Amino acid sequence: MLKSQVKKSLHEGAFIPAHPLAITKDKELDEMSQRALTRYYIDSGVGGLAVGVHTTQFEIREPRFNLYQRVLKLAVEEIKKAHVPDSFIKIAGICGPVEQAVEEAEFSKGIGYDLGLLSMGGLQGYSEDQLLERTKKVAEIIPVFGFYLQPAVGGRVLSYQFWERFAGIPNVHAIKLAPFDRYLTNEVVRAVCHSGRSDDIALYTGNDDNIVHDLLTTFKFNAAGTVQEKRIAGGLLGHWSVWTKRAVELFNEIKQVRDHDCISESMLTLAQEITDANGAFFDARNQFKGSIAGINQVLASQGLMKGRWCLLDQEELSPGQLDEINRVYAAYPHLHDDAFVEENLARWLGN
Repeated sequence: MLKSQVKKSLHEGAFIPAHPLAITKDKELDEMSQRALTRYYIDSGVGGLAVGVHTTQFEIREPRFNLYQRVLKLAVEEIKKAHVPDSFIKIAGICGPVEQAVEEAEFSKGIGYDLGLLSMGGLQGYSEDQLLERTKKVAEIIPVFGFYLQPAVGGRVLSYQFWERFAGIPNVHAIKLAPFDRYLTNEVVRAVCHSGRSDDIALYTGNDDNIVHDLLTTFKFNAAGTVQEKRIAGGLLGHWSVWTKRAVELFNEIKQVRDHDCISESMLTLAQEITDANGAFFDARNQFKGSIAGINQVLASQGLMKGRWCLLDQEELSPGQLDEINRVYAAYPHLHDDAFVEENLARWLGN
């Protein structure tokens, strides 16, 4: 059962970064930097953290690395040390076939995570019915945060009927929309509105290419003879794992703007600037091949990581990507938080 304070925060709209993985050149966990990252996010004012997700690198589960449990534990330790409010949302990434997903759900629930972000990635052999049965088994253990992952990074296109049935599962509390596709995003919101559980499901953007527009939009659909309105409450984003302090401030501004039904031209310009920056970080021009390395590059340049290394050697910046990152850094100084990081880095890296 989801804690009432967490449920309230989830529906009001929270800022949730997808936590990266800090490793050494030798592919060993850099525990000092990993802890520093968690401290950075908490001090930036985030409303929660998602750990063990795509940005953390799915490969942490592989026996040769065996980092899944260790990384999830480190984050929980730092969250406890920080004495965050009871409304702070702790989300564990859960993936793989049924047996693996159940095992990850039991572990993450056991160490204090509130929800499991359930990925459908890597399960191309599963039918939609099988994916729904898998969801029900995980939901028996931990409250579920659904995840529509874009096909370019291992996801798949799922039907309207799938999402309507998915939203109908009692212990599903939220869905992360990350198909990077306006049509598919719209379809999921419509499915939730027709599911009979619209008020129980919090929608979160994972569309890093469309963050601001997602957060500003009120969707309207006719369901069962009545007009249903639905907003995307908050975000669970890899993009929010960098320049986080400033992004939290902008998220709070966006929430104020949408509550007053007044969207300025400058806010739409901001949306374009954030999408441009994301295109560089996520390597959009190369089908997101350098997305994790791009995030790590930004964090390494600030000193929060020792390097941009990833567990897989092929996870590297694409040709020209570093130039793009440098370009957006210079173009949008009002979006980064370098001064905040510089002021606090020594403390975060301390014991």
